[in-house]
Amino acid sequence: MILKILKKLPILLACLSAGFLLAACGGNSSSGTTYGTLSTSLTDSTTDEYQAVYVTVTRVEVHHDGDGTWETVATPDKTYNLLELVNGIRTTLGVSSLATGHYTQMRLIIGKIPETGMNILGMTHPHANYAIDQAGLVHDMKVPSGTNSGLKIVNGFDIHENRTTELLLDFDAMRSVVKAGSSGQYLLKPTIKVLHAANYASAFGTVTDEGSALQAGALVTAQVTAPAAPDVKDRVVIAAGTVTADNGEYAVFLESGDYNLVVFQTGYLPACTAVTLTAGSAIMVDFTLAAPATPPGNISGTLTLASAAADTYATIDIRRQITCVDAMEATTITVKSLNIGHGGAYSVDLPAGDYQVVTSSLNGATRTEPVTIVSGGSLVLDIAI
Repeated sequence: MILKILKKLPILLACLSAGFLLAACGGNSSSGTTYGTLSTSLTDSTTDEYQAVYVTVTRVEVHHDGDGTWETVATPDKTYNLLELVNGIRTTLGVSSLATGHYTQMRLIIGKIPETGMNILGMTHPHANYAIDQAGLVHDMKVPSGTNSGLKIVNGFDIHENRTTELLLDFDAMRSVVKAGSSGQYLLKPTIKVLHAANYASAFGTVTDEGSALQAGALVTAQVTAPAAPDVKDRVVIAAGTVTADNGEYAVFLESGDYNLVVFQTGYLPACTAVTLTAGSAIMVDFTLAAPATPPGNISGTLTLASAAADTYATIDIRRQITCVDAMEATTITVKSLNIGHGGAYSVDLPAGDYQVVTSSLNGATRTEPVTIVSGGSLVLDIAI
């Protein structure tokens, strides 16, 4: 089903950009003001760390250029499981008539009261914003006080007369959920990017192993490399990610550009293909995962931050060198990325080999540590930053 939808994406995007979705409420008003339509949808760049990540969205507001007021364009007031909004699936937040012109930013209001509905465990929502880990445990996520007035997204867009502007809000669960540290409190640090329907592209395909077995739950990420970046943490950036469905299929929405598509599944070697995407395109990239010649090893440890505040955290990226398909030379990829609070622990199984552990925090500090994972071995790396 995913592949059928994505194969039709260029046609759908062409229709949108051509203004085929004309708004019934658009046109000229008696006051001389002209109107167009804004359509906002929600999708997710997901993580394989959790079974579900629930976020409550109360409303969406936009800010007109030169006007000091905010205008509400969507009032979903719903609790969404972000991990269901993957592989090309998205949900509409709202469709609203807006005066034509340039809008400088929007903001997402995160709710404090969940909707009356059921979660994947068959329970009513216990919190407005929470995660369910792989063991089935529920973790309430604290939203930073700075987002009480709304999560501002600085991304300009234009509304044209009698035309629909479609914006896709990509809620990055991978970067937004912070695993609890010594405080025991999980954090929701919302990370959202906006994709314009007329500008984004997609990559899709199927992940199997060498025996043609479909691989469900494999993590697929689109990564951008910048080897000359002054800060090591910026030399590999995960632009989007998803987890393969039960049938091994995946799909990711991306802006045009050059990416390394990386697949990682526990028990297999990572795979990578270099791609170039243009606006409106949809390309198919299938992966065949190879099993390592020897059993995996493990790396684990605890994180200590200079600031022991409950809302401080760091990102741990585990990287290795690989030669991607269709690439001219070896490059660095991120195999695993984790957000962990002060005093928190991590543990990752990896194929034997050489890796680089890159830890970065909000205060700008970055620490790198080369490590070697030995087959069947356990390496302890405690990190202080």
